[in-house]
Amino acid sequence: MDYKPFPYVDFPENPRLSYRMSSEFSSADSAAFPIPEIVPVFPLPTVVFFPETYLPLHIFEPRYREMVLDASAQGHCIAMALLKEGWEDPYDKVPPIYPIGCVGRIISSHKLTDGRFNIVLQGLQRCTFEEQAVSTPYRQARIIPHSQRGTSSLDGETRINLELVTRDYLTWKKAHELCQVIASGKLVDSILVHNLSAGLDLSPVEKQFLLESDNLIQQARRLIDLIRFKLADLRTAQG
Repeated sequence: MDYKPFPYVDFPENPRLSYRMSSEFSSADSAAFPIPEIVPVFPLPTVVFFPETYLPLHIFEPRYREMVLDASAQGHCIAMALLKEGWEDPYDKVPPIYPIGCVGRIISSHKLTDGRFNIVLQGLQRCTFEEQAVSTPYRQARIIPHSQRGTSSLDGETRINLELVTRDYLTWKKAHELCQVIASGKLVDSILVHNLSAGLDLSPVEKQFLLESDNLIQQARRLIDLIRFKLADLRTAQG
């Protein structure tokens, strides 16, 4: 089949700097939401999903339409996985995926007249996949959640460094509105780190590197390094 880019927020042909970065994200509700032991896995080549973010998706392939119907009836959860390089040739089969992804719950689902869906996922938790032999046309995996105990906040120095380097980068990109959101200091650490990881114009492999961090502090420090590299590239290009 021919691959078509999925029209999600961070569309490759027109990259956006952020997903819907909201200080109103209900961490308490997401933490209390029961995640099924086995969930559908939706692999994509350019999407890395993070906890405490929102991901709009347009579902058009028949197998993934069935996935949305099944998930809506059984647990309301879908896990997102990044396809590894070289996924194109075996795409209709079982191309390899990175073993760590993120599971989310369907918080909005709209079925179109031709059977396609527009859905929105709310990121719940990082997880490791144990893929299952299934009879469904879509993939499924046993979910091993990653514990986040004791890693939900940053030390003061890391928070300040992240805000400074991000505001510097966003100023270069003329993303002044988002710069003001960060400068307000209203975003809790985890929402700030996860939404910047998801929404900044990093490569999918760089985002996967962030997702695979052991804890929030490591993720923030990796993010700071990546933003500094991008700032250096911008300054070099300007001369």
